[in-house]
Amino acid sequence: MNKGELIDAVSKMTQHSKAQTQEMFDAFVAVVQNALTSGNNVQMIGFGTFSVEERPARVGRNPATGKELKIPAKKVVKFKVGSKLKDAVAGVKASAKKKK
Repeated sequence: MNKGELIDAVSKMTQHSKAQTQEMFDAFVAVVQNALTSGNNVQMIGFGTFSVEERPARVGRNPATGKELKIPAKKVVKFKVGSKLKDAVAGVKASAKKKK
């Protein structure tokens, strides 16, 4: 599913226009981006958590030549899936999970 298909699906479910849904989606992305660049995590219970992790500098190797190269440190976005989403994808029903 691409961004356009996602906006179409949400638009149909919420009965908002595609333009309104596009505006809300863009606002959501901007809020998440601003939170992450400010050093905050974005946690949505049941769905997942977006966070920023720092990767240290390291030495890598060019696979074509075998020559060593320096890979600089950088920040990367991580997503940890929430339990409800994980269970939905795995096909686990809520009642089956409680029986454990």
